[in-house]
Amino acid sequence: MSEMIKVGMADLKLCKAPDGITTLGLGSCVGIAIRDPRTKVGGLAHIMLPDSKSIQGGHNIAKFADTGVRELVDIIAKNGGNRMRLESKIAGGAKMFAFSSKSDLMSVGDRNVEAVKKVLKELKIPILAEDTGDSYGRTVEYYPETGDYIIKTVGKGQKKI
Repeated sequence: MSEMIKVGMADLKLCKAPDGITTLGLGSCVGIAIRDPRTKVGGLAHIMLPDSKSIQGGHNIAKFADTGVRELVDIIAKNGGNRMRLESKIAGGAKMFAFSSKSDLMSVGDRNVEAVKKVLKELKIPILAEDTGDSYGRTVEYYPETGDYIIKTVGKGQKKI
């Protein structure tokens, strides 16, 4: 019987088939799912902020896009994943509050998505699908065996990307 591994906020975990992995409540946060399709080893990171260098005391590697994505890739590689075969899917990065301000603080979801995409591009990991932006939260489930990324949204149902 397979297990569903839970990832908290500012957290990341490894997942091997046939298990699945989930995180709840992606608002402005981004859920990054990465896997090696051949070995079926993958993982999920729940990123809260774009850049660890902009915050004093940024010691939680998983909290930031610039450090969390790299850490997840390292963990996958140490557990049988090949960096040259990795692929990703992302979800989240919503604007949870409707303010007319164009302040950077108000657009943290957009900045998170941009930062995640930048790191994935630097690591040469393609993004196969995404469900980002808009103004609603998401809960996600990822299955490294198939690459299915299930997005669940209150009032909007669920979809697979």
